Amino acid sequence: MFAKSTLGFAGLNLARLAHWARILVSMLVLVACLVALLLIVHNQYGPLFFGESLQRALPLDALTPATSAARPDRDTSARSAAEENRYRALAEFLAKRYRVSQDVTFGLVGQAYAVGQQLGLDPLLIIAVIAVESRFNPIAESVAGAKGLMQVIPKYHTDKLEEFGGEKAVFDPATNIQVGAQILKEYIRITGHLGSALQMYAGALSDNEDQYSTKVMNEKQRLQQVVTQSLNRSTSAAKVTKPRNTQLSLLE
Repeated sequence: MFAKSTLGFAGLNLARLAHWARILVSMLVLVACLVALLLIVHNQYGPLFFGESLQRALPLDALTPATSAARPDRDTSARSAAEENRYRALAEFLAKRYRVSQDVTFGLVGQAYAVGQQLGLDPLLIIAVIAVESRFNPIAESVAGAKGLMQVIPKYHTDKLEEFGGEKAVFDPATNIQVGAQILKEYIRITGHLGSALQMYAGALSDNEDQYSTKVMNEKQRLQQVVTQSLNRSTSAAKVTKPRNTQLSLLE
């Protein structure tokens, strides 16, 4: 009789433990789903949904997968004032020259700089190629099948597009800049010469006059002038003094 009651008590405890274990597992699954949802929203929309104070409180960046490093972060929080001025000067120049949105162009300039730093490629060269190839039209498409800002032909570069979701990602501006810059970097390595690499990028190696590379380098030179002027303005502004305040301090 006692043995039966003991077995019944043990069975009851095991049933309770199993019940609470199921509840705990369900809660863990729910928490994991909520964290995953927060990460997705954070990566896609950033500050639009998360204020600065909330982003500091929630370490979402620390939870972001390491594979996201394949696409340079476009967060502007770490940019210096000089970088901001440079990007804005370039965006203003390009927006007027190609009649596109200055705000959108500002983001593209930042992306080009991030990719250039990642790959060891001159960001102004990337921007110049974009200007010549598509005039900053992210949905541009040629009769040969070249698509996007840097006119990437997907069927020739499926390996590079694979990590971004395949050929359908070619019209995504960030992906297009990343892949286009990778292609150009690869051609520079193959040819050992920037001019030849640019001609190869355009599929015009047989052009003895190097018309394409000349266009790109001329555009890059214009962009460099914009950057230089912006730097000079920033330097001049930094050197501005306040003589009136100095005189007052001397009088005191």
